[in-house]
Order: sequence, then structure tokens, then C-alpha cells
Amino acid sequence: MPAGVPEQRVTAEWHQVPEQTRGEHTHSETPLPRPRVERTSVRGQVLDALRTALVDGDLVPGEVYSAPALGDGLGVSATPVREAMQQLAREGAVEVVPNRGFRVTERSARELAELAEVRALIEVPVVLRLARTVPVARWAELRPLADATAVAAAGGDRAHYAETDRAFHRAMLALGGNEQLVQVADDLHRRSQWPLPGGGPLSRRADLVADAAEHMALLAALEAQDLTVVQALVREHFAGSAD
Repeated sequence: MPAGVPEQRVTAEWHQVPEQTRGEHTHSETPLPRPRVERTSVRGQVLDALRTALVDGDLVPGEVYSAPALGDGLGVSATPVREAMQQLAREGAVEVVPNRGFRVTERSARELAELAEVRALIEVPVVLRLARTVPVARWAELRPLADATAVAAAGGDRAHYAETDRAFHRAMLALGGNEQLVQVADDLHRRSQWPLPGGGPLSRRADLVADAAEHMALLAALEAQDLTVVQALVREHFAGSAD
């Protein structure tokens, strides 16, 4: 589990008030502006750490974890852990166990296959439409993101691969300009990345490398405007996610 997440820091900057007006108030006086607050989100960092632990399998499906114990491991209080766990509960990654903590959701192969099917229903037609309408030069913008998935896969880093994989898919779908679709697809994608007991569809390094290679092949087909190959590759990509 990642450790050393810093506690929240809040700083405020107030505009200086002229000396002669301090302690005074008139109807023509400009109201004192609100402070500009800059904060490092402990809850956000804890949420990221817990999501990484879910993908890596450090949080075991079926096991119950308490917020104080997780907070001790992260070096924070139980409060931001509870807040992060509540968010994960809304996403379906964990479930609340009264008076005990949170149980990591156990995903079956059928559930993962259903998620892959729903993702395919959304993403496949969108990508095929984009293949016909997006200028060829725009696809080159996705090359660094595809490269990032390949690097993460080669290193066998499942948590980093999960992030770069979603970033690639988000960027591709974003070319269609439908922000709501991107958010829905990204949520489904994240849910599909939680591991099964013993590992999920992309649990081995070889699986990650093969998945990243599909990104490269898909980009090449999109740049070549080969719609037949694009259709075959994008359908195969989601079929592999369901295995």
C-alpha cells in the first residue's frame, strides 16, 4: 500500500486593506474579498492510492477493511479514508459493512464480460464513426498516449497501465466532442479494471503487452483510413477484454 500521503494544507491570501480604513465601514467601501484558498486534497490522494491498491490486488476481493487500519498504512486519519471509500462504494468497487468497514467487491467473470459488452456497445460505433470523420492528422495526437501504455505494459505495472489505458480511450472518444459519453465510458472502463480473485483479464505482463500492441495497431489503421481493419481491431480489442 502506498504510504506517506500528506495531511491537508490550507493557505489563504488576503488583499491588504489600506491603513486608514481598517476597523471602519462605510456604504461605499468595497467589501473585503474572500480569501483565495489553495489546498492539497488528501481525500483525492487517498482515493488514488486505494484505486491503485484495487488494481494491483493489494485490496483483496471479499476482504473487509477498516478506515482506521487503512489510514494507519497511508499515514493519514480515518476521515479521508472513509470519504474515499464512500466514493468507491458509489462506483461499486466496495460495499459498506456496518460497524466493520468496507468489503472489496468480488467480481465474477460474467460481470466483467457484461461490462466489456456494454463498453463495446458504446465505444465500437463511436470509434467507427470517428474513423470516417476525424482528419488523419488528429490521430497522431494519440501516439504519445499509446506509447505510454506500451511502456507501462513492458514494465508489468498494472496500476500505471490501467491509468494510461483509460487515458488513451478517453482521448480517442473525446475527438467526438461528447463529454457525457466520455465520462460514462471512462466509468465503465474503470469498473472493468478491478481484479478478480487470482487476477483479472489483464493480470499478466504478456496480457498487458498484447493489449498495448492493439492500441498501436488501431492507431496505424486509423491513420491509414482502413475502415475494415479498424472495425476488426476495435471489436477484437473489446472481445479480449471479456475473456
